[in-house]
Amino acid sequence: MMEVKKADNLVDWLDQRLAVRKLIEVLMTKYWIPKKINFLWAMGVILLALFTLLVVSGLFLLMYYKPDTKLAFDSVNDTIMREVAFGWLWRHIHAVAASMVFLIIYIHMMVAIYYGSYKRGREFVWIGGMLLFVLFSAEAFSGYMLPWGQMSFWAAAVITNLPSALPVIGPDLVEWVRGNFVVADSTLTRFFMLHVCLLPIVILMVIGLHFYTLRIPHVNNQEGEEIDFEAEAKKYEEGKKKESKVISFWPDFLCKDIFILSVFMMLFFYLVCYHFDFAMDPINFDPANNLKTPAHIYPEWYFLWSYEVLRGFFFSADLGLMAFGIAQVAFLFLPWLDRSPTVAPAHKRSGYFIWFWVLIIDLVVLTIFGKLPPEGINNQIGLVAALGFLVWIFIALPVITIMERNKGH
Repeated sequence: MMEVKKADNLVDWLDQRLAVRKLIEVLMTKYWIPKKINFLWAMGVILLALFTLLVVSGLFLLMYYKPDTKLAFDSVNDTIMREVAFGWLWRHIHAVAASMVFLIIYIHMMVAIYYGSYKRGREFVWIGGMLLFVLFSAEAFSGYMLPWGQMSFWAAAVITNLPSALPVIGPDLVEWVRGNFVVADSTLTRFFMLHVCLLPIVILMVIGLHFYTLRIPHVNNQEGEEIDFEAEAKKYEEGKKKESKVISFWPDFLCKDIFILSVFMMLFFYLVCYHFDFAMDPINFDPANNLKTPAHIYPEWYFLWSYEVLRGFFFSADLGLMAFGIAQVAFLFLPWLDRSPTVAPAHKRSGYFIWFWVLIIDLVVLTIFGKLPPEGINNQIGLVAALGFLVWIFIALPVITIMERNKGH
């Protein structure tokens, strides 16, 4: 049996029972971060803060929300927005955070792609991040349905009908997802459970996995420099902080992150108070009506690029569904599609630099045309952009990086 001594303070008391000092060392004071990073490396902490805001605001909204097709719309737009003190504030925080979390996720993803942070032992970091992207997408879609407005209902009708194209099991799978032959009260109840219970729990678990996978390969740096973390950490601990290429996670790195987070929060609450409407579709302020189809059905902005891939193949619903499925997992395979061993920022890899910016342009085009009506020239542009995305990821990237590898860059 261990010897328990009289504790001098609370930390000492906890340390004897929970080894909190060792835990703090492993997670914070002796977890090393490269010095050569910029503010873009703070996106992870911002995402964690936004997820916390979503959970807290969601709990307040949950007190008054009614997961019933006859009550859901009024509980959101009347009870929460008009009757509950500061209910409008919590709804605005939840809506803006839902949109901003995807903006930051996309920035986080593109930073990793630009600096090659998915390579050289960091494959599991990337896989964990992609799993979080999929889970946040499912969480956002399930939450979008809960207000039971016009766009909520019809977006759910379209998306839940996608599995119907699968052979043999398709129709049964659609019925199982909906809990009915059509989108109905049972569908709302299912998505409510996913949104407030199952998905948040899984997201928390995968966030833990994501941070854990960073522990061994460590964070990448903006030069792609290979660092001997043990040697550099030794310099730091010996007091040679200027010579060392690393800093401790706490307090050095996290203090800078907190500053960037504070600046971001000023922007966030400005949007919450003055421009919250960018995160809310005006059509969704009309109650769901299964007898009145909106002139143009589209998802939230953060799904528009993949939605355009789905409908870009306007001449074949089956091809569109296949392309949509492939697009959802395309980024997951980047560590293996990039055939060059070089880990460096894109501006130091000429061919890859061009590939990166063409990819960004293509995603922007897909997003813009995903909200436009699918008619006339919009169809042709959507087809080119959707086909271009798949070709650019699965063909152009391997070819460009193989050429880079052969040149020895």
